[in-house]
Amino acid sequence: MRILVTGGAGFLGTALANKLVQEGHIVRVLDDLSAGDASYLDKDILFSRGDTRDIPRLWSLLKDVDCVYHLAARVSVPESIAYPVEYNDVNVGGTVSLMTAVRDARVKRVVLASSAAVYGNQAQQPISESAVLQPESPYAVSKVAAENYVQAIGKLWGIETVILRIQNAYGPNQPLPASHAPVVPRFLKQVCSGGSVILFGSGRQTRDFVYISDVTDALIAAGSVPDIDGTICNIGSGSETSISELLDVIEKVTGREAHRLQNGVGEVGVSRLYANISRAQEVLGYSSRVNLETGLRFTLEQDVRFSPC
Repeated sequence: MRILVTGGAGFLGTALANKLVQEGHIVRVLDDLSAGDASYLDKDILFSRGDTRDIPRLWSLLKDVDCVYHLAARVSVPESIAYPVEYNDVNVGGTVSLMTAVRDARVKRVVLASSAAVYGNQAQQPISESAVLQPESPYAVSKVAAENYVQAIGKLWGIETVILRIQNAYGPNQPLPASHAPVVPRFLKQVCSGGSVILFGSGRQTRDFVYISDVTDALIAAGSVPDIDGTICNIGSGSETSISELLDVIEKVTGREAHRLQNGVGEVGVSRLYANISRAQEVLGYSSRVNLETGLRFTLEQDVRFSPC
């Protein structure tokens, strides 16, 4: 197939684009490089630096494209609280622009990478796709809006749409910004460098950590499995892990004892969050093949930033 990946120089996008090329597809990538790095992309990928709100640029990239993976987005919950206008502009405006260009180019299918953040706090765990959405941040609201725009425009113009609500993905080369860094690379870096690890709140809040190769497998299936128009699927490991337990596993795989500092205050997000993945198993043939310990070992082996371990 001919495929366009928006946000294709980011963490998820790079892994997806490279895997698609390995499988023989013709891949184009659009990314503004605000958070991505094109140097990790396969040499056979056609890379274009640009913005998803640039409809004329999209028209040129969408020529003869069979499927679009829409991964381009701002993704930090704390940052979205400080900059809600920008998050609405990029995440919602960029999605509407993309779907408009997709309509004009008559692309057959769009796969949207959404987020588990759309669920918010839920009493029923694991969370199924039928749960009432309770977004608790501008980022989460922007992903709910993106989902609705993709489905609405898709129905109006006969575009097949598939939405994946991705849990806490991790793996080699995940960005590690100075502020609001994802928990897995942050903990690995702190433990490997001998620094202190701060556990906010009780440390008992839980998440569903899913290795990057499992996510790319799900995305590829979402772009190719027939007769799944309108489907929404959770993509995760289906396992619940507390933040404190995550640090326990990191200590095991690194062979180092973490210097733990408990901070009872600070932003910790929802108290529990892990996915019911039965729909993805049924519809996409998805399975989580890499458990947390194995995924962390793969990350250590393949990411030079953690070489002290």
